[in-house]
Amino acid sequence: QVQLVESGGGLVQAGGSLRLSCTPSGSIFSFSAMGWYREAPGKQRDLVAQITNGGATNYANSVKGRFTISRDGAMNTIYLQMNSLKPEDTAVYYCIAKRTVRDYWGQGTQVTVSS
Repeated sequence: QVQLVESGGGLVQAGGSLRLSCTPSGSIFSFSAMGWYREAPGKQRDLVAQITNGGATNYANSVKGRFTISRDGAMNTIYLQMNSLKPEDTAVYYCIAKRTVRDYWGQGTQVTVSS
């Protein structure tokens, strides 16, 4: 069973920055892709950013230019650097690790952006 350990959420003012981290129990390179989704109250869980095993990235239009997903093989961790945060970025952020047979989810970390 794969476990994903997330950290880095919190409360920040609009315009501020946060960095989320996600470390899986297996190698980050053992997954076809890893990424971040977010779920705001009353809304569905949507993709924020993803990085494939080969290093390709993609982002939700709403975060392009503000968020950056990256990985560190030595630390076996992926990161989501979030800059210029807006109140509408407030949500629970979930790390995901994808394999052909199934996806694995982290427990979620709260990000709250005050105006």
